[in-house]
Amino acid sequence: MNRNDLIACHDCDALLRKPRHWAKGSARCPRCAALLYRPSSIQLERISALTLAALFTFLIAQTFPIVELDLNGVTSQTTLMGALVALWNEGMELVAIAVFCSTILFPLIELTALLYVLMPIRAGVVPPGFNLVLRAIQFVRPWGMIEVLMLGILVTIVKMTSLAHVIPEAALFAFGALTLMLAVVVLFDPRALWDIADAIAERQTSDAARQRDMPPATGQGTRAP
Repeated sequence: MNRNDLIACHDCDALLRKPRHWAKGSARCPRCAALLYRPSSIQLERISALTLAALFTFLIAQTFPIVELDLNGVTSQTTLMGALVALWNEGMELVAIAVFCSTILFPLIELTALLYVLMPIRAGVVPPGFNLVLRAIQFVRPWGMIEVLMLGILVTIVKMTSLAHVIPEAALFAFGALTLMLAVVVLFDPRALWDIADAIAERQTSDAARQRDMPPATGQGTRAP
């Protein structure tokens, strides 16, 4: 039995035979009823374009200031990285590291890794390290907390309006758009790419076998008159 025809339940570790044509509907474990697979209605072209747009929006959100505070004629503004540096300088190193990983490092890894596998898959090529990259995506996805950061920024803005004049900057709108984009990207199950990669590998194997079985072409020379 080919190991590619098997699937393991993530809840009870039951080893099951992968059903045929399961992309048309959801698949559940017969032992614990855990959801093994749900079909993704998002096409690869759309999720690739959305992931690329989310990456550019992420870079904008990290580059530009979030808000500008005007207190008695004194203005101040900072980026997310500037806020992390301030936390580090105030002696809150663990908080700065946690915020950096959950709002910068892990979302960046997820977006770049998705683009790394989506672009070649769309072209019919399985990229090197395909399985390792997909496992990395599944590992970092639960730890990306852009939406929590956005909620914290909004709460802070509401509280600061009574103390200073708050002027939203470009990064605030970028974080809002990024939150919506990531909400759609999370709906895409990267495990579906394993089936696409298996289909590409089978097609390449069958094409190679067909070319081996094809008789060599014989050229016909022209006779001299």
